[in-house]
Formats: sequence, C-alpha cells, structure tokens
Amino acid sequence: MDKSSAKPPLRIGRLSRETGVSIRSIRHYDAHGLLNSSRSENGYRAFSVIAITQVKQIQRLIGSGFNLDEISTFPECMKLKEGAAFCPQTIAIQRERLAKIEGRIADLQAIRKELLGSIQASELNGPFQALSVTRGTKAEV
Repeated sequence: MDKSSAKPPLRIGRLSRETGVSIRSIRHYDAHGLLNSSRSENGYRAFSVIAITQVKQIQRLIGSGFNLDEISTFPECMKLKEGAAFCPQTIAIQRERLAKIEGRIADLQAIRKELLGSIQASELNGPFQALSVTRGTKAEV
C-alpha cells in the first residue's frame, strides 16, 4: 500500500499560504458552499488538495467581475478547474458578463467625453469667474 499517493488534507492556514488568499476569504468561500471542507477531530477545517485549484479559480472569477452568489450557480466544470474559461455550460454566463462589461465601458466612455469637453471649454474660456453681485439699497429699489 503506497501512502505517498494519498495527499493529507490541508488546514486552512496552509491553504491560505498556498493560494495567497486570506483565511477570512477562504472561510467566506466555504460558507458560500464553494469549497468542500470537513472538520478534523480537533475541530479544524480540513480541505482536499483540489481546494488550492478551487480557491485560485474563485479568485480568477471574482477578478472577472462575478460575485460569490453567481459563482455558486456555476457548474462544477467551472469551479473545479483553474482557468476554466471554455467550460461549455458557462459560455452563456460569460457572454452576459461580457455584455455588462461592454455596457459599463460605453458608459465610462460617455462620461470621459463629457469631462474632456468640460475641460476643453474651461481651458478656452479661462478660469471660472464668480459674478459679483452688489445689493442695492432701498432707495435704489
């Protein structure tokens, strides 16, 4: 019997070090059902080695603009394989995310255009001068 082929479970601190993700975030992912953990006899969370890949994939998906609730609805092929960009079941989800991002880009470009126009108008007209208003006396009214 080869004991070297069986990988011992990871404790949360080691999973954090291996992935560069905080313990707090790992607990949060676990609470959302994105990771499978068990409890050891002493009560510590124990994760399989695949959790390293899962945490890295979760981070990548978050970086792509997905939130944990959205990620929790993804099929296993998307959550279990790091870099799973072409999981057939998620193409529609990825296209929706892309459309939202492109919409945000269009909104930002419109804001940029407006701001550039404002800056150019300010530069052409010089600095803003507040109008001085003098109040008249009763005799002038």
